[in-house]
Amino acid sequence: MATISTQQGLSKAKAAALTVLVNACRFLLGATFVFSGFVKAIDPIGTQYKLQDYISAVGMGGIVPDIVTLLASVALSALEFSLGVFVLFAIRRHLVSKILVAFMAVMTLITVWIALFNPVKDCGCFGEALRLTNVQTLLKNIVLLAASVVVAWRPLRMYRFLSRSTQWIAINYTILFVLLLSAHCLYHLPLIDFRPYHIGMNIKKGMEIPAGAPQPEFETTFILQKNGVKKEFTLDNYPDSSWQFVDSKTVQTKEGYVPPIHDFSIQKADGDDITDSVLTAKGYIFLLVSPHLEQADDSNFGDIDLLYEYCQERKIPFYCLTASTKKDIDHWADITGAEYPFCFTDETALKTIIRSNPGLLLLKDGTIIRKWSHNDLPSSSSLNAPLSKLSIGAMPSTSLGETIMKVVLLFFVPLILLVFADRTWAWTRYLRRKRKN
Repeated sequence: MATISTQQGLSKAKAAALTVLVNACRFLLGATFVFSGFVKAIDPIGTQYKLQDYISAVGMGGIVPDIVTLLASVALSALEFSLGVFVLFAIRRHLVSKILVAFMAVMTLITVWIALFNPVKDCGCFGEALRLTNVQTLLKNIVLLAASVVVAWRPLRMYRFLSRSTQWIAINYTILFVLLLSAHCLYHLPLIDFRPYHIGMNIKKGMEIPAGAPQPEFETTFILQKNGVKKEFTLDNYPDSSWQFVDSKTVQTKEGYVPPIHDFSIQKADGDDITDSVLTAKGYIFLLVSPHLEQADDSNFGDIDLLYEYCQERKIPFYCLTASTKKDIDHWADITGAEYPFCFTDETALKTIIRSNPGLLLLKDGTIIRKWSHNDLPSSSSLNAPLSKLSIGAMPSTSLGETIMKVVLLFFVPLILLVFADRTWAWTRYLRRKRKN
């Protein structure tokens, strides 16, 4: 009897340990997928850019239409976010655990490729919120793949928060929430801006390299020849003058400090660089940003023209920054009646600055204090006083923490209430059955 009791005790201990392991893997997967899906969902255009980088890396750049990559961006973020929520709440445990294994298997294979061949510098797993090297991404995916295998091995070990009969509510709510979130951020701007050009950033300070920052290191190799034999040497073992110089090559062995903003410049049509004068100017400056004017939305050009007239009256500088050709600039001016000056800026920088084409920035003393999508431009009726006396002339009052808290509460509070109602109903049914028996 003692032996049987001991075996039963060991069996229970193993079962308990297995349950703890499965649920630990479950929460690791859930938290990672929710975070990854969320940061992609609030910046669908940024995710689209990353997908286009992958497509270009396999030699298909320009073949896949933009609308396809945008829809794929929204679908990917919705899938990741939904899978994360479903595994957190143990919804459809068998099916979801199998999908997680398949998803992580594919992602791990992709990260093996980028770790070996480095076709893209950043995998984009966590959008602009968190950047990992390709090797770090591979290690992360190996851990997540292992966790998904554990969960799929014993899916019923995951404690279920919702009865099967009510899970459809959480499923539909989650998918609807993440799709509406992406739609909102597409029409307006990302709710949370993780990029270096966020509100509150002084662009000039973001370009500075602090004192004592690590500097890049380089190594030069010299190719020399003697008696028909070529050899490579470095400065440490450079030979005597009997060797004849053939060639040299320099490679970077260590990357130094790279400031958050390192590719921003403004050039006028005549080639004059006005970057420093714009960033050091005191007072307000409006910057209309359009990476490609030929692709820009021109439905609100009237508001832009009225804003430019307001700036002329108030002596506020106004520039349009673009990477378009002169032909495209002239076409934009013809169809919109634009009279504001056009300047040239790097395309990648413009795409990073704002996720709208066109988008609008307001700088004060070189610091970004406002950003607008072309769907939210200041109306002419609101521009009835000096900027210093208008609400748009000051930094927004809502903090980053408040925005995150609102989103979290908006999504999780209804789900938690659903769980509470479901568990209460299940408990009352249990009590009724017990009384009846």
